[in-house]
Amino acid sequence: MHVLILGAGYSGTAIAKALAPAAQSVTGTTRSPDKLPALEAAGIEPLLFDGTTISAELAAAMGKATHLIQSIAPGHEGDPMFRAGTPPLTDLLPKLEWVGYLSTVGVYGDHGGGWVTEETPIKPVSQRSKERVEAENAWLDHGARQGIPVAVLRLAGIYGPGRNAFRNLAEGTARRVVKTNQVFNRIRVEDIGSAAAFLASRGMGGVFNVTDDEPGPPQDVVAEAARLMGVETPPEIPFEAADMSPMARSFYGENKRVSNQRLRQAGFDFAFPNYRASLAQLWTSGIWRGE
Repeated sequence: MHVLILGAGYSGTAIAKALAPAAQSVTGTTRSPDKLPALEAAGIEPLLFDGTTISAELAAAMGKATHLIQSIAPGHEGDPMFRAGTPPLTDLLPKLEWVGYLSTVGVYGDHGGGWVTEETPIKPVSQRSKERVEAENAWLDHGARQGIPVAVLRLAGIYGPGRNAFRNLAEGTARRVVKTNQVFNRIRVEDIGSAAAFLASRGMGGVFNVTDDEPGPPQDVVAEAARLMGVETPPEIPFEAADMSPMARSFYGENKRVSNQRLRQAGFDFAFPNYRASLAQLWTSGIWRGE
């Protein structure tokens, strides 16, 4: 197995670590030269990729890659591997055996707090989610044409070491914004890595929701973290009065409960099935601070 991760950020690095034991090589890209040492420290052969220009080194990595993780957001120009001017994927990735495409549960749009599964018709609201749908379809269509399994991983809100409510509380940025009946799903980053490795090792394709078992109000997560830390719980802030960026506010325009049963029925077990167990592990282990 030769792994190539396009966009080896927080989730991509977790996936690299999960795939590494079965891989002969793991290569990952970043836009930032400053991030190259961190990728190397994580056991990833680092390469620069701005989403457009494919260097000779990246072309060589693509040429030997058998397993691809695509984590780069598409943007208005579409997925970087399907943009105008990009060589055909069959030329760039001649040895490809499996693709994992990292998408978002945002593609489902708003369902008024109701449950959604992979069979639920998607109705993306934000432009970024509409772009994700286009990219999902491009990869699934390519896989169907070439006979390559493509797994679309629709990710919930991502957290883990270094990115969590403990850090926010410690840094004084934690807030408990309350919107009536609002719930979110979330997913521990290590479970993203494990889920990708599970699907890759079995050559499984299709659409999978990668999310915990328990959608819940976001203010409850902050309260539980404060309880574990033994610090004062931040006061509730009504959504209508909260000072939020347009992007942050847009997340509250979508309310749904996302089911992970397809992935579970395939045989995958989540190490962190709910936020309470996950927060307790982050706190007691001390890894909440990150590296």
